[in-house]
Amino acid sequence: MVALDGNSIGGLLLDVFGTDMTAALTTCATCGAVAPVAETVVYLRVPGTVMRCRTCGSVLMVISQIRGMSCVNLGGMTALE
Repeated sequence: MVALDGNSIGGLLLDVFGTDMTAALTTCATCGAVAPVAETVVYLRVPGTVMRCRTCGSVLMVISQIRGMSCVNLGGMTALE
């Protein structure tokens, strides 16, 4: 599986959030690391798009398409600014 950085889903995040999110800061709920979305690790070839913490590898965000709707799980973050 090929790991990309958060810039690879900039367009998807723009569609979901309505603004450029690559510079937004994310805080990992597992290790507390704070980093821009652009510096996270992204996997595209899984059921949905998975964004992981570069520090500890925990899942930060999952975006999947269900019946044409983008469903977003932000459970791995304590903050997204």
